[in-house]
Amino acid sequence: MQLNGHQVEVTEVFWTFWYLAAERQAMFMRRVRALPEPWTSDSILSSHRFTNAYRASDRVSQYLLQRVIYNEEWDGPDTVLRVLLFKIFNRIDTWEHLIASVGEPSVSDFDPADYERVLDERFEAGERLYSAAYIMPSPRLGNERKHADHLQLLDELVASAVLDGLLRSMSLEELFHRLLAVPSFGPFLAFQYAVDLNYSPHFGFEEMDFVVPGPGALRGIAKCFSDSGGMSPAEIIRAVTIEAPRLLAGGVVEFEDLWGRPLQLIDCQNLFCEVDKYARVAYPHLAAGGPRRIKQTYSPDPEPLTLGYPPKWGLPWSASEPALVSAVGGVESPGVAAGSNRSVR
Repeated sequence: MQLNGHQVEVTEVFWTFWYLAAERQAMFMRRVRALPEPWTSDSILSSHRFTNAYRASDRVSQYLLQRVIYNEEWDGPDTVLRVLLFKIFNRIDTWEHLIASVGEPSVSDFDPADYERVLDERFEAGERLYSAAYIMPSPRLGNERKHADHLQLLDELVASAVLDGLLRSMSLEELFHRLLAVPSFGPFLAFQYAVDLNYSPHFGFEEMDFVVPGPGALRGIAKCFSDSGGMSPAEIIRAVTIEAPRLLAGGVVEFEDLWGRPLQLIDCQNLFCEVDKYARVAYPHLAAGGPRRIKQTYSPDPEPLTLGYPPKWGLPWSASEPALVSAVGGVESPGVAAGSNRSVR
């Protein structure tokens, strides 16, 4: 088949990629519309945890938007510090514990000793500090505990004006390379952090500007293509994203976009990672390295769902005035859940 001007050979998993995008988005919209469970009849999707078709709709991204970036009007350095502090641990309960114990993080009040003390207590109580979503390597700065190394790293970024340097980036790619220069921020994390920072009002880059495939996406691409037509993994992600409207309009699946916003490079990067996971169960005979099973199981989040996206996207639901999804009738007026601290799974 032709894909953005390249002749490629695809496997059955390629068509599953589009099914997964459509069904996972449909599950999300069914919850938005307050329809009762089950939100899917797909036994794989109902039993295992998958990210949403749109990265910004995921629970942790929604929390980042509503409670880390847009809960107040933070200046540029404060926003960068807050995003990096949140994303290094990538756990909502860790962030909320820090807020309750130390207060809202800002550059002027950032004292790594206070944060270390609070996290030491939490660690010694047997609580997890880091998310299991991805491995966060330690910068190895000589401290006994990993979280102390990360806090020292953030303190050094503040002291060395690296935060200001990030804010001077002129493109998403430049922001990525500046983050990549930070100790322990490898290519995958540097790109993910660049996308997170770009959600804020202090960066204005288009998500179609640049993409870096992660390890899971590379495995997913290998399962989808038997011949990539000479394209690199990043070029494949771009080609698939560009061709998505044509393929979806051609009846591959019925896809409901995010209130007019098409899939972006970061979304398709994530979907390749998710189709790698899905194929472990649906196509166990296909191997591309990596895990053989899906580790995380799905359980519904009982907390109310609130929605809010970067205001600059122009979507109906803004992170500065998040909207509560009613338990009985869909989305209510924006702003009714501005104090909520939980969001979509």
